Amino acid sequence: MARNLDMTALRSFVAVADCGGVTRAAGFLNLTQSAVSMQLKRLEESLDLKLLDRSARTIALTANGEQLLSYARRMLDLNDEVFGRLTAQEFEGEIVLGVPHDIVYPSIPQVLHQFNASFPRMRVNLVSSYTIKLKEMLERGEADLIMTTEDGLDPGGETVVELPMVWIGAIGGAAWRHRPLRLAFEHKCLFRKPVQQALDESGIPWQMAIESDQSRTIEASVSADLAVHAMLVGSTPPQSEPIQHGGALPELQSKKVNMYRKDATQGKAIDALCALLRSSYEMRVSARELAAQ
Repeated sequence: MARNLDMTALRSFVAVADCGGVTRAAGFLNLTQSAVSMQLKRLEESLDLKLLDRSARTIALTANGEQLLSYARRMLDLNDEVFGRLTAQEFEGEIVLGVPHDIVYPSIPQVLHQFNASFPRMRVNLVSSYTIKLKEMLERGEADLIMTTEDGLDPGGETVVELPMVWIGAIGGAAWRHRPLRLAFEHKCLFRKPVQQALDESGIPWQMAIESDQSRTIEASVSADLAVHAMLVGSTPPQSEPIQHGGALPELQSKKVNMYRKDATQGKAIDALCALLRSSYEMRVSARELAAQ
């Protein structure tokens, strides 16, 4: 006789795997902790498999759990796509979303994938630029929703998360040891001045070795160990890594990741996109806190 997997239990299982624990997953799913635990128990009983290793302080997946996670993600994606295509056909149009290039990864691709599954007839036009330019676009009505990285928060905005800046260098690189310290930054990068001030206050000589309007140029220069850069924690591009400087470089301040929308009454689709953005960045913080424990 055919047996069916519980999609609700699978969704809880994926949330626990992504959030690193039942408590955080319960908050993400807007369920009680006991409800999530019961769903996990039913899922294990239905498969007659142990999916979670609860012997340590933090929950980890067993080998069977890791295999199920791969299947579960595909099943949930297909489930959401079916509901999106058959029940959300009234939502059509375009949302212009602006995001600074240094926080596009890893959150935005996942958010766009989830949004497309729920609103397949809505097109999201992603614009990547500097916070200053994105704010100007919103002011002129050229963007519907923007994310920013900044120190404060303008009226009408919402702080989604606050993240520390970290020094970024080539994998195994040594550029951070050189004096004067060679920096690589875009011309209009908001992180540029705070980094210079931190170095000045620490008495560390520096030079702006590489400047460009293109983020790819900065990334390539840093990955080649020609200079160092600074980004929000968790946003490090490939071929680079956070510098383990052991106090040789000053600590950098945190920045707010803010969200602004053109019109707070634009409707269900943009509300859903905002909710996905919030959840994605909140999960990044949860994962970082878990790794620090």
